[in-house]
Amino acid sequence: MTGANVIGRQRDVLSSSKRTSWVVLVLGAVTFVVLAWVLIPWHPYPGGPLELPDERDVFTPEQLERMLAYSGAARWISRASLLASLVVACVLGFTPLGRRLVARLRGPWLLRVLLAVAVVTLLGWVATLPFGVAIHRLQVRYGLSRQAWTPWLTDSLLNQAVGIVTTSLALLALFACIRLGRRWWPAVAAALVAGLVVLGSFVYPVVVEPLFNDFEPLPRGQLRTEVMAIAEREGVDLDDVLVVDASRRTTSLNAYVTGFGSTRRVVLYDNLVDSQRTAAARGAVLSVVAHELAHAKHDDVLVGTVIGAAGAVAGVGLLGVLLSYRRQDQYATPEGVPMLLAIFALASVLAMPVENGLSRQVEARADVDALHATGDLKSFVRLQHDLGVRSLSDPSPQAWSQWWFGSHPTTLQRIAIAHRVLD
Repeated sequence: MTGANVIGRQRDVLSSSKRTSWVVLVLGAVTFVVLAWVLIPWHPYPGGPLELPDERDVFTPEQLERMLAYSGAARWISRASLLASLVVACVLGFTPLGRRLVARLRGPWLLRVLLAVAVVTLLGWVATLPFGVAIHRLQVRYGLSRQAWTPWLTDSLLNQAVGIVTTSLALLALFACIRLGRRWWPAVAAALVAGLVVLGSFVYPVVVEPLFNDFEPLPRGQLRTEVMAIAEREGVDLDDVLVVDASRRTTSLNAYVTGFGSTRRVVLYDNLVDSQRTAAARGAVLSVVAHELAHAKHDDVLVGTVIGAAGAVAGVGLLGVLLSYRRQDQYATPEGVPMLLAIFALASVLAMPVENGLSRQVEARADVDALHATGDLKSFVRLQHDLGVRSLSDPSPQAWSQWWFGSHPTTLQRIAIAHRVLD
């Protein structure tokens, strides 16, 4: 085959993969929009815009001063950390430095991919480590964390290790599609990535979470009886409620739902369970539980997973378009890892407003359902006040900050929702 024929064939392959990429991108984006439109509660509470209470009517001056002091410092540290991580990712990904660094790695091809991911990930972790230390020191000083430095560092390194493994597996799957699929690799990769998103969400509670925490069934007693009663009234099939040993890390009171199908878990923080010393405190605990049961009732984890899978399909299509101007197999190499990770890092930050916007709607609906389930306005409002004071969150963050980074309604918004629903 002549050189001209080879070049012509390569151009034909690039043109075909580019068309496939555009089809995948459009299909994924349209599916994402349709699923979000149908499955996300866009009007979770009645009426029009909320009339927020004055923060000075909810919190004392001393509480507000402390909340604003902590949240302001934490916000600047976390934003600086995010910026540092993006700078490192972009320098390694979009300059020759990353390729030269990976070119020095030795070993089999698969091992070099794993090592490349590890090098880029750990360099980013080292760059942000001073900010992580600063945040932890701030949390310890304000009483939000009780974790010593050694277990804190162990958790951080374990989190990096989990990220390295999962990212390496995803990249290896992507590289296999690019190398073997040629013309159709964007479609094959999109289907594979969507499947991995669903699989990851399914196995996360039973594979990853036990690496960081211990879980036990909620003991028999009044709280368990009341939890099961709420679940029955709300039509939630609940085999068990778990308690996680969160108190060894944090003083926050929280609960969450994770997984779906046979791996779905409703998990309460042990310090939340221990806080129910009075009837009023137990009412606040039941408000938290009712909120999480609302997530289970609507299968919010599964909904988020399916929508996320559609977003991942669109992301693969966009990646294919970006790579379609050169031979894609040039990127399906260990040397291509830094650039791909830089693209992923930028995409994750740019996607935050969309992800968090959907999350806020879902969280608002869970609040509304919890209020209907308990009928206890006083306990809900007390809970929001206590959570704000304990977490030292900003009661009135700037609108753009809440739009970009806020995954839940603010404390004042949640109190306003409660009065809208039950007053």
